Amino acid sequence: MLKTQQTAPNFTTVNENNETISLNDFKNRKNIVLYFYPKDDTSGCTIEANQFSALSNEFAALDTIVIGVSKDDCASHQAFINKFKLKVMLLADTSGELCEAYGVWQEKEKNGEKKMGIVRSTFIIDKQGIIVDAEYGVNAEGHAQAVLGKVKQIGSSS
Repeated sequence: MLKTQQTAPNFTTVNENNETISLNDFKNRKNIVLYFYPKDDTSGCTIEANQFSALSNEFAALDTIVIGVSKDDCASHQAFINKFKLKVMLLADTSGELCEAYGVWQEKEKNGEKKMGIVRSTFIIDKQGIIVDAEYGVNAEGHAQAVLGKVKQIGSSS
């Protein structure tokens, strides 16, 4: 698992528009809230995406971009964004490499059955590419507001 003060693992993958996005695209330009979620258009994931979207202007005012990641493909992401008018970028980690690099692909247990899946997790990465906050196993409800509070603290401490 990743910890604070570590250099964030670099990535290059495609977003909902099939555009190549890399961590380095934002270096020295923007802070990043990189959040991992299990699946597009499911209850908890929709709550989380809608709450991040509702706060998108506040994040933008703090030089911060919010990026969601799941193993869904570009078409699924585009449909999810369109259905809920989301204001976040979604990365398609269909290979699972990004999930592995950030340590969110873990064994989960549901109804007594164990299987591998994405553990809902969020990383705040500063403009230098350093992880300033890493949280695994987050609860979707209210999470975006809590993350915004942490991003505000980064702004005041830099």
